[in-house]
Amino acid sequence: MAAVREPPGDEVSRAGARGYAAEWARAVRRLGFVPHDAAETQRLLLAHTLRLGRALRAEPFSAEPAREVGRALVEAHLTDPGMLEWAVRGLGEGFLDRVLPDGAYPKDAAERIAGLQGALAAGFARALRDRTFAQQERIARSAWQARDEAEQALRDSEARFRAVFTGAAIGIGIADTDGRIIDVNQSFADMLGYSVEELRQVNVGSLFHTDDAAGMWELYQGLIEGTHDSVRVEKRYQRKDGSSLWTDLAVSLIRHHDGRPRFTVAMIEDITDRYALQQRLRFQALHDPLTGLPNRTLFFETLGRVLGTAGAGRRVGVCFLDLDGFKAVNDSLGHDLGDRLLVVIARRLADCVADHGHLVARMGGDEFVILVDGGEGLDEAVAVAEAALAAVATPVHVGGQQLTVSASVGIVDCPADETSASELMKAADTTLYWAKREGRGRWAVYDPERSARDIARSSLAAKLPAALDRGEFVVHYQPIVSLLEGRMLAVEALVRWQHPDLGLLGPDRFIALAEETGLIVQLGEWVLRQACRDAERWRQRFPDAQLVVSVNLAARQADDPAIVETVSDALASTGLPAELLQLELTESAVMGTAGEPLRSLRRLAALGVRLAIDDFGTGYSSLAYLRRLPIHCLKLAGPFVEGIRGEDSETAADHRDERIVDALVRLAHALELWVTAEAVETGVQAERLRALRCDTGQGRLFGAPVPAEVIADRLAEQEGA
Repeated sequence: MAAVREPPGDEVSRAGARGYAAEWARAVRRLGFVPHDAAETQRLLLAHTLRLGRALRAEPFSAEPAREVGRALVEAHLTDPGMLEWAVRGLGEGFLDRVLPDGAYPKDAAERIAGLQGALAAGFARALRDRTFAQQERIARSAWQARDEAEQALRDSEARFRAVFTGAAIGIGIADTDGRIIDVNQSFADMLGYSVEELRQVNVGSLFHTDDAAGMWELYQGLIEGTHDSVRVEKRYQRKDGSSLWTDLAVSLIRHHDGRPRFTVAMIEDITDRYALQQRLRFQALHDPLTGLPNRTLFFETLGRVLGTAGAGRRVGVCFLDLDGFKAVNDSLGHDLGDRLLVVIARRLADCVADHGHLVARMGGDEFVILVDGGEGLDEAVAVAEAALAAVATPVHVGGQQLTVSASVGIVDCPADETSASELMKAADTTLYWAKREGRGRWAVYDPERSARDIARSSLAAKLPAALDRGEFVVHYQPIVSLLEGRMLAVEALVRWQHPDLGLLGPDRFIALAEETGLIVQLGEWVLRQACRDAERWRQRFPDAQLVVSVNLAARQADDPAIVETVSDALASTGLPAELLQLELTESAVMGTAGEPLRSLRRLAALGVRLAIDDFGTGYSSLAYLRRLPIHCLKLAGPFVEGIRGEDSETAADHRDERIVDALVRLAHALELWVTAEAVETGVQAERLRALRCDTGQGRLFGAPVPAEVIADRLAEQEGA
């Protein structure tokens, strides 16, 4: 046999495509008559194999090449039904592994394979139908010509007509304008299970399927009235035994010489098997292969139809459900058991809403969605969510394991004419995230105002990196004052964001976002260097002031292996003496780090930098641990200071807070640490703190955070310069 030359196809496996085409060629020659030799058949199918392989990898994906391959099979006279079945089945049973190179599979390969299967079958069917229609037209013309010639040439014309009429593989029937059958051929009778004589006694209307009768009579009446001369449709007929027959139906109107309707000629082809195949392919394309539930595509089709046909006042709800911790099940017990768990959960979800007719779909992975169409409002959607959570929470026995899982549900309910499918699902996804963030195993209801806040927060987070690059951040400084002398001994550096649209934003608006996005290390380094520059300028101008600048160090900065080098470089590049820099860490950050951060703290202390614990008293400090840390200062948490009020408002709580402050100050002094009280707002608080021997105070009483220039002015006043 001559060697088969293959068309170019670098994007697919040549060896795999050649082997697949050879197997395909052997199959079609085994299944029916092939009007080509073996080499020509294999060459033809190799081209189709490569074309399907390229279509599977193409971006964007299009199933049109598969449709063209289906048409090409018919044009090559490879029309046996078994050949189509082999081609469609072959796409789903090994085409991907054999034709595409290893690792070159698209992420949505399964959906693409299904699309190619459907398109190939559709192209094959349409081409076969077109060819059949063409044959039908020729047969109809021949039948009419034979009948016309029969009136003129009698026996010869009648013989030719009868040969065509009786020998045709498709069913042919002739009826008058009232629908009474005049004649049918044997193929027509065999399709419907009647004898020819029986059909000559009935009206075509009795053969229509009960579900299609009204529509069929409309089409038939349109022919009789001359609205159109021919009709082609796919319609059901009722067999004699009561079963249904799907057909390709072509009906033509035959007129008298003066234009009056004379009779109709109907030609039918049995497409029951092809229709069943199309229905199976459609089901596969619209349903999840693991659980059998409607898939994402069918869900959005249904949701779009609901929203598109909704009248005023109709409501639509969505319960978007995600299993909690499902990845842990897959990781610990295996994907096979995880899949079996998903099947059980899917069945439970479908059962729990079956009485209400709500659609349950699997969106992918461990996500499910329930469409609450035409409900009574939010209460019904919540009831559906609670039923779903209860169904999921019941222990599941799979693979000898008893598993207990939970789920989170995002609920959205709104008037159907006020939303779109994308908006509804976006809101449901957001609400699902809220439910998970609030503790899992629960539901949350969509709140437009909360969503707007989240969107604004996300917008700020997205703009943080560019804001740092554009220099939109500024540092303000809050005085730290000696409670004994009233002299400003230090300042705390506090970052602000000079937002171009929102104005000056405090750290409560963006520090948490910086920590979440990881920008806190870069931002913290910028604050450190800016604070060192400002402090050095103050030292150069007021050398006797010895003003200490205190800079907050985030937990992620303390964990950064390069933190010591960063601080050392900031001091070296600005010229600021190390003893004039104080780094503040939260109590939880310091006490929760037993490894690298502790070594970093000792190395920072070795530089000569002062270290302070911020918000002391709010964490879970070990006193023994605290004694070993190279700490210089404790900053008492604001709530303790706020509890110290004037004599007119003394309560048991006030005395308790004062005793706590007293104990903390004594503890700090016993450890030879400096003590700073935060949130000092009244003279009474300052006086009592002074009586408790607290060293320094910080708060609105001594000044709000201000730019570096204002601190310089205050130093000038303090130093008499």
